[in-house]
Amino acid sequence: MKSNLFTTAFLAVTLLLMGFNSSNAQSQKNLEIKNLDSGTATKIQVALLLDTSSSMDGLIDQAKSRLWEIVNTMTTLKYEGRTPEIEIALYEYGNSGLSEKSNYIRQITPLSTDLDLISEQLFALRINGGNEYCGAVIQDATKELKWASENNSMKLIYIAGNEGFNQGKISYKEAISDALKNDIYVNTIFCGNKIEGINILWKDGADRGKGKYFNIDSNQSVQYIATPYDDEISKYDEKINKTYINYGEKGAAKKMNQVMQDQNAKKVSNANYTNRAVSKSKAVYKNESWDLVDKTKQDPNVISKIKKEELPDELKDKSEAEIKTIVTEKTKEREAIQKEISVLAKKRQEYIDAEAKKTKKQDDLGNTINSSIVAFAKVKGYTVEK
Repeated sequence: MKSNLFTTAFLAVTLLLMGFNSSNAQSQKNLEIKNLDSGTATKIQVALLLDTSSSMDGLIDQAKSRLWEIVNTMTTLKYEGRTPEIEIALYEYGNSGLSEKSNYIRQITPLSTDLDLISEQLFALRINGGNEYCGAVIQDATKELKWASENNSMKLIYIAGNEGFNQGKISYKEAISDALKNDIYVNTIFCGNKIEGINILWKDGADRGKGKYFNIDSNQSVQYIATPYDDEISKYDEKINKTYINYGEKGAAKKMNQVMQDQNAKKVSNANYTNRAVSKSKAVYKNESWDLVDKTKQDPNVISKIKKEELPDELKDKSEAEIKTIVTEKTKEREAIQKEISVLAKKRQEYIDAEAKKTKKQDDLGNTINSSIVAFAKVKGYTVEK
């Protein structure tokens, strides 16, 4: 009898341990899958290093004019069917209004998904004569920015200017070598004659950085192709702004800045404003730091955590249930508007592509960056979906 009881107990313990080990193994497997998924987030990271010395006002104007078109180009890239996260960083160099100790360099923004911030800072740039140290600014961007570690991410530096590439105490060769060790590829854009750029080592910089060398006329105004769809897209943009619900200490200011960047884009041209509207219809244009609609997608329980004083005035006297209903309605409204813009944007791009074939493509900052990003993406295994 004791033997049977012992055998039964032994079998029970054995089965329990087997179940525990199986459950533990499955939990470990699930953890590994989760870690694998979180570790394979694909990013397209672009650092723009812009010369803001006294002769570079045209370059800055081109950057303002092409920002949203560059963003839209990056949104056409997919990796294994998924849209990568887009991060952009800004540096200025060669500005004598900056500190000599910093080599006349300033990080304007770190790598960021906040596209309105990028736009705001671009429009705030002012030129001032100075010393342009390409090696130093490449070194700063390589060391200071938080670059992705995943092999499938694209990490690109674009440096634009018009003086000798080898100026300053920091060797551009060593700076570029350090960048490549981190799989950061360096592209150079010389603002001037192609041969002159080669002679003063801008092409050598690109060759060493395994990137592309371009030359542009930075004083040439950007040429746009107007389309029959621009006005309708612009009207939808006005509607989409009404779906944003600010929250938090900086929410109201951020919402105001959104409108300000609309106006900045419009000042450049109607086509540029339309490009921005198209960007705002994409998943990469996200504002969870100040918008309740985007934040709720990230954290469904956020409304229960927000204090009344963090809400806009029109929501402060609402119940949690009422706020949830309003956010849900705004979410559906925004998604519907984004779909309408996406349909029109596709027709617009088809029209632009057809018209562009009739004329010679302009060599400006935006077109050079767009063409090289697409070419590099294909090498990395990305696909282009317009």
